[in-house]
Amino acid sequence: MFSGIRNKSCPSHATRFDKAVIPEGTSTAAAAFGGPTTAKKPPLVQKETSKGILYPVHSFKAFALALSASCAILIWIFAECVPATNWQIVASSPTFDLVKDAAPSTSAPAPTAGVLQVFQVYQPIFTPYGILDETVLEDGLESVGPIDKAPVTTSCETLLMEHSFGFSYGKPFVGYYTPPKCKFNRITMNFTVTSKGRQFDRLALMYFGDTEVWRTSTAEPTVNGIRWEYIKDMSEYLYFWNSPQTIIFDLGNLIDDTYTGAFNTTLSATFSSSEDVVEPASVIIPVSARKGAANASSVFTLPAENATNTIRFPRNANRAVFSVSACGQATEEFWWSNVLQSDINTFMPVAGTLYGYSPFREVQVLIDGQLAGVHWPFPVIFTGGVVPGLWRPIVGIDAFDLREHEIDITPWLPMLSDGAEHTFEIRVVGIVDNGKSGGLLTESVGSSWLVTGKIFVWLDDNSSSVTTGNPPTMHLPSPVISVSQSLTQNSTGANETLVYTTDVKRTISISSLVTTQNKTFLSTWTQSLSVTNYGKFIAFGAVQQNNHTTKGMDQSTGGTFYQSSYVYPLYANSSYFVQPSGNFTIEAEIMLGLDLAIHGKPIFPTGIQTFAQLPRTSELVIGFSGTSLNTRQNGTAYYFAAPSVGVSSGFGSTSQEFSFKGVGLGGGAVDKELYYRNVEAVNSTIVRDFESLVGTEVRSYDVPVKITGNAQLVMGTVSPKAAIGRGFGAPKKLLVQGGGA
Repeated sequence: MFSGIRNKSCPSHATRFDKAVIPEGTSTAAAAFGGPTTAKKPPLVQKETSKGILYPVHSFKAFALALSASCAILIWIFAECVPATNWQIVASSPTFDLVKDAAPSTSAPAPTAGVLQVFQVYQPIFTPYGILDETVLEDGLESVGPIDKAPVTTSCETLLMEHSFGFSYGKPFVGYYTPPKCKFNRITMNFTVTSKGRQFDRLALMYFGDTEVWRTSTAEPTVNGIRWEYIKDMSEYLYFWNSPQTIIFDLGNLIDDTYTGAFNTTLSATFSSSEDVVEPASVIIPVSARKGAANASSVFTLPAENATNTIRFPRNANRAVFSVSACGQATEEFWWSNVLQSDINTFMPVAGTLYGYSPFREVQVLIDGQLAGVHWPFPVIFTGGVVPGLWRPIVGIDAFDLREHEIDITPWLPMLSDGAEHTFEIRVVGIVDNGKSGGLLTESVGSSWLVTGKIFVWLDDNSSSVTTGNPPTMHLPSPVISVSQSLTQNSTGANETLVYTTDVKRTISISSLVTTQNKTFLSTWTQSLSVTNYGKFIAFGAVQQNNHTTKGMDQSTGGTFYQSSYVYPLYANSSYFVQPSGNFTIEAEIMLGLDLAIHGKPIFPTGIQTFAQLPRTSELVIGFSGTSLNTRQNGTAYYFAAPSVGVSSGFGSTSQEFSFKGVGLGGGAVDKELYYRNVEAVNSTIVRDFESLVGTEVRSYDVPVKITGNAQLVMGTVSPKAAIGRGFGAPKKLLVQGGGA
């Protein structure tokens, strides 16, 4: 965990005003809101109140910024016409502007003046050109470039895609990859995107044939345009890179008179050789809708479809890991803010029907109808999520690279290696409660969950060898589910507040004796998970607070050791206010975090591979048994929209602290911070950015915030329901094509 902000710091720039339509029978705003609603921003280590709700703190600068932005909005409302100029005027010193000059990559053009450079904070990536990272320049501009030198190595590059996704729903890009002639075992991809105009955030899935290999999402463009560049290590897919592939890149988008932003993309791959890479699988088997032969997306859409494949498994496997990719869209995008099913009509007269089946979701993997493991999702918030101004230019954690979850199915190998066909299925479940204190898992969830899977398999050298052993012994107790809800009414009997809690705990243990070509071992897969969600609605459903925390530990022993422990804290406080004209405001505070510690041999690169290449850390890395990633985002934003004239505006402030360490198992080696970053943005402008590599400052930037009284013009959200999942209007459309029946 963090010990606090280091080296460079400045106050958090945040504020909020809780507003709502006050129904008849409530005399004052204070009565409607149940008293003051200004809240404290949570620290990096959460502390719960008696109700489990965290309350965020605000600064005077933030209040001044919000007040001035609101004044600018009021001026705009009463203007006779909307000026045709860009309102993206930043709050900063006179020498600081939004021109984003990034060093050009070998396959992507540099940004032009006025283009906003957006980015995701993540650990640096090793490439033949150096240790690459998105970092701040001396004038405060962001750029992807080397932050340290890498050993000289031969490399080659291939352009995989150069395509504009305009009206692209149901029309994925299809291209063909041929392996380069150079020798390689490490592959890094560069994905560069530009967009301009108005557009929602969109989800994108990349496939090699039937197999999903990457899931990402887009940022929402601005009037002057945006640009981002993401570097990703793809070495775990060496099995595919070694042979020709059909690349299918599905980025569903719509273009019309209102939504004008196309996504102009360039995707390239750089190939090189390295001694320190994740051991690649011998074969990768997709569990998907298998539409690759038709040049279509192979994602399953749940709960509408049955996500099942029948597979005849290799008979000489010595290790197998199932990787699941899943995220909620449309009515399930903000699943973590859902209410208990018995409470969905609590505020029907004011807020409409709320999304239900609880704020708990479990992604299940089943083999021949038996549970093999689970994935409790990380609450990714996409760049249009809640309030768009939260995510400019710093996007939400994992928004550009949705993390997959590993489930070791090695204990199933004696059964899977019998030469017969076996079924693999992915399900998504929620909770249907009994209106009291209990509930049951249910496959009845909202629409939609997009899921695929794949099985990484390592084979023995002898192709005629047959893996044998005992059928798996399973200990699968039902999850312990505890829920509660409490309602209060005003003097007329209308529901005014709702407080609800959801607590779930689950343990899984599966083991078997496995005999392969070279050894016999007891393979065991265990999982221990818990989730707690405290939710509260006030002001007749117009204001919502959620404090959601997921904790888990997964472990594989006996064959290849792997351990992953994770914590996903999320605090959200959002409100909306609708005027009689249909104009509306949304205000929100967010704290989102990720703690992830990995030991042993995972499928996917953890980031430690980068530091194994640096001369000053290569010896140090040898002493590590794993890695630890800790990050927190805090943000506050305001959004105003006038749907009748198609214009919106707002402001936002977001900060993020990120730490990546090498660690020892059980306190063996001394933990060592390898990479650290602390960055803050106000109204699309970086005001603070400090970055260090192995304890040495890479670059730093710190500028005092100057209140200018201007708001930024933003595009995208057309209703509260599209942004926060409740209130009037329709949710965002699902634009990724589903797969099989």
